[in-house]
Amino acid sequence: MTTRLLYHFSVATLICGLFSGCQSSSTPSEEGMAKFTTDDSFNGAHEIPEILDFKPRGEMVAFTTTDGNDGHAYVLRTSSPSSKHLIVIHEWWGLNDYIKQEAERLFDSLGVNVWALDLYDGQVATDRETAGQLMESREQARLEAIMRGAIAQWSPQASIATIGWCFGGGWSLRASILAGERSRGCVMYYGMPVESAADLVPLKAEVLGLFANKDQWINAEVVRKFAALCQATGKTFTYHFYDADHAFANPSSPRYNDKAAQEANALALSFLKQKLR
Repeated sequence: MTTRLLYHFSVATLICGLFSGCQSSSTPSEEGMAKFTTDDSFNGAHEIPEILDFKPRGEMVAFTTTDGNDGHAYVLRTSSPSSKHLIVIHEWWGLNDYIKQEAERLFDSLGVNVWALDLYDGQVATDRETAGQLMESREQARLEAIMRGAIAQWSPQASIATIGWCFGGGWSLRASILAGERSRGCVMYYGMPVESAADLVPLKAEVLGLFANKDQWINAEVVRKFAALCQATGKTFTYHFYDADHAFANPSSPRYNDKAAQEANALALSFLKQKLR
């Protein structure tokens, strides 16, 4: 059973009392999860993924990013041309086989083009220290350049949705912001949302948030503030809490909660099908 929490605040209270950094900004704020890399309990909440027996059906492709460098993604394309695209964004480990496997699951379920972006430029962590260093060292400008470069591959009439987990959950939201008018829907699993009204104003898509009530970091307070920010800026944000812990939908983690993951994944698929129909 999922739980939906609703909060109501006055706009004046929302803008003046709950948030900071309302100055104009053309790009999203610095990714918020990097601050947790100094927290031993956060690092410990990410168990090292086991080796997965994975036989890829997609292909790694290169594309030019908006900073003039190369970007890469694991891509699955529809058999006939389609203007519908799903951006998949990995957790703090990087674009490993588990994320590629999730990309294939989504491709089979949705029947749209799927691009699992590599935000670590070819690096994949197999231990917590490296994962933390990679997440912390990513420059916002580079991450945005990768996303913009991928989005630039598609026509102005394209329909784009995004999905991500943990580190990728926060950047799923940012990808939807960057996709502008072409953005149709955003799914974020236990990711840190933006905290500035100015960052959120350009968002055109509805957002579905999937969270865990035992999560110490992306907790009810974080979600409450983002819900209030969405209300203040006129955005649509639906969210659900599950009786689970951080990383509950990650099949490589001992924290994987099959019941919660199945419910959350079904909700995400239903949402994405509606937005990309």
